Amino acid sequence: MTHADKTVVPANAGIHLFGVSVFKRWIPAFAGMTGVAALLGGCAVGPTYQRPSAPTPAAYKEAQGWVVAAPADALERGPWWMLFDDPALNELAQRIEVSNQNVAAATAAYAQARALVREQRASLLPVVTLDGSASRSGGGAGAVTGNRVQVGIGGSWEPDVWGRLRRGVDSASAAAQSSQADLASARLSAQGELAIDYFGLRQTDAQQALLDDTISGYQRALQITQNRYAAGVAPKTDVLQAQTQLATAQADRVALARQRAQLEHAIAVLVGQAPGDFTLMPMPWKATLPEVPVGVPSTLLQRRPDVAAAERRVAAANAQIGIAQTAFYPSLNLSASYGVGASRLGELFNASNSLWSLGLSAVQTLFDAGATRARVDAAQAAQDEAVARYRQTVLGAFQDVEDQLAASRVLTQQQELRLQASQAADEAQAQVLNRYRAGQVSYSEVVSAQAAALSARRALVQLAADRQTTAVVLIQSLGGGWSVAP
Repeated sequence: MTHADKTVVPANAGIHLFGVSVFKRWIPAFAGMTGVAALLGGCAVGPTYQRPSAPTPAAYKEAQGWVVAAPADALERGPWWMLFDDPALNELAQRIEVSNQNVAAATAAYAQARALVREQRASLLPVVTLDGSASRSGGGAGAVTGNRVQVGIGGSWEPDVWGRLRRGVDSASAAAQSSQADLASARLSAQGELAIDYFGLRQTDAQQALLDDTISGYQRALQITQNRYAAGVAPKTDVLQAQTQLATAQADRVALARQRAQLEHAIAVLVGQAPGDFTLMPMPWKATLPEVPVGVPSTLLQRRPDVAAAERRVAAANAQIGIAQTAFYPSLNLSASYGVGASRLGELFNASNSLWSLGLSAVQTLFDAGATRARVDAAQAAQDEAVARYRQTVLGAFQDVEDQLAASRVLTQQQELRLQASQAADEAQAQVLNRYRAGQVSYSEVVSAQAAALSARRALVQLAADRQTTAVVLIQSLGGGWSVAP
């Protein structure tokens, strides 16, 4: 003959599962305890977050004659690169979102931050567990052999009396928002870098075409000097100078090929492709410059993703102060259990075999040698650091905009001057070459005129690329797009 000892297993929500009326006796008590905890839950510890102040000018110093826009941070920034009207750039920029590995890493980091928010929110709710077991035990002579079957359901809940859990949710939410801004920043950075490398490559194509024409001209000039030398009207040094100038131009052309290859490789990596499998064919360069509207300075604090990320880190650090301060107060925990045990499975849910319990526990640290105060001070210092970094980020953002506005203005003024210089140098080169053919000047003057003309033409091409690059950086400085109010 066998028997089994009744064993209690925790449970807290087994009314519908077990159909036992005993829960009706402790539900009011549990509700009363949770009600008290809920009332105390309004006592959130820690400073209320306020967005830190930052130096914001009334207007941009360098924004003379710019169109004022009305940016809205909630709106999609959109394909700003399309303003440059280049189909090849449009196709490449669209690949950034799905293929760039830095953007992919930032996307994964944002997904992780969102998961941590869900984890923190889950801590606000009770934890419910269900367990069961079956065993048979016995011993030597005269020992009783018995069966034991048990099932239980239980749970615990930590009331958020001092706001520690809510502060944790706030901190995780702010960190997730910061991660989202980091994602936008990574995307904008990759797009801007792509545009700058692309325009650099197109500038190299234009420089190569310019040198090809120049080399052809130098070859004709060399033929002229060789003919004059053969006729005895020019010294050997003229031929040597012409050969030197031609070889120098050809070497510059080869150097541009190396520069173009490096830019092509960089573009391949930005779009997530192996450089060996990527080719960008030369094509005519459209040095289009978009009209970039500049919003009032205060909107920059909402448009720039790095500014938004820095501000959200301040909010996360502020919540950590409250979390640290809750250690000064006792922590509470509510628990409930219900379990049944029997020697046979059929008797398992018999009310006489059940046992339930409710509990409330509190823990208060009496002495920790100042560790809690140290943690609070550390959290406060971390918040001060985040505020300082936020303000520095804001100052850097305004500097970026002012720098690019000044650069845009200066490059616009240089455009006409560079064009005049190039036209004058071309005319001087033609006149000096004619005078050389007539025997009126030495070949050294021809070399000087040709070098000056080539330098002026290359400077003009470089200026066009600089203006496009400056426009890209200005768009990045403004947050990567805008929306003009009707």
